[in-house]
Amino acid sequence: QVRVVESGGGSVQAGGSLRLSCAASGYSYCTYYMSWYRQAPGKEREFVSSIDRAGTTKYADSVKDRFTISQDNAKNAVLLQMNSLKPEDTAMYYCKADQYPCSAGPAYRSAYWGQGTQVTVSS
Repeated sequence: QVRVVESGGGSVQAGGSLRLSCAASGYSYCTYYMSWYRQAPGKEREFVSSIDRAGTTKYADSVKDRFTISQDNAKNAVLLQMNSLKPEDTAMYYCKADQYPCSAGPAYRSAYWGQGTQVTVSS
């Protein structure tokens, strides 16, 4: 019903930048909000950032002032600009799209996850 696809991961040296993109597609589905999570080897998945349909953003303390989430409404996508990357940012990054049937309203939202994109930061 809803397909979530991430892109933009890769390898970079500490201090560098990457931009991740997440596109959610689903016929007659509307976006409630979209989030980024990450999971490093041996660790639990953790929240990184989110943006709701009003454009309100949230960030984990560990990425605040370094990462910026934004909407690309033309592509129904969300971008995560990651600057000043650190080795501890190395993880698989996952996009979560909370979507609902437009005809039913946000009370009927469900979460859809992408397959993830790898970010590796070397020191």
